[in-house]
Amino acid sequence: MRKLLLTTLIAGLVLVARTTPARADFGLGLFLGEPTGLDFKLGLGNRSSLDIVLGYTSFRDGRTGYGHLTYLVTPLVAQGSSVTVPLRLGIGASVYGPSGDVGLAIRAPFEIGLRLRSAPLEFYGEIALALEVVGQRSEFNLYVQGGVGFRLFF
Repeated sequence: MRKLLLTTLIAGLVLVARTTPARADFGLGLFLGEPTGLDFKLGLGNRSSLDIVLGYTSFRDGRTGYGHLTYLVTPLVAQGSSVTVPLRLGIGASVYGPSGDVGLAIRAPFEIGLRLRSAPLEFYGEIALALEVVGQRSEFNLYVQGGVGFRLFF
């Protein structure tokens, strides 16, 4: 009797888990481009999140350490039968450079994603404007960053 009850309970949980969409509060992935690094996404609310990337400025010879923290909002989500397509805007800051010469920039990204409905996986692309406020030169410099990535949600 206990085995039957336990089997029924497990089967019920599996059935509920398969038919109920999971709430994905944490994503872990990889971002390739400028910058390149590990990507951590933490959901804050229904349409807001924090994005953290830790890695390098690029794969080129002059690469240096890089990290950014960005607050993202999702003003629009297009719905498809097998994917959702979120459009995200953000504001944040990035820190980069060798330990003796650290730079700081304010960044504003635009991101578009393809979130699979059948798996906790998202592919995305991002382009961002970064205004260097502390760096090697005394004047402000405007840079364009961009790349593609993926996130696996837990």
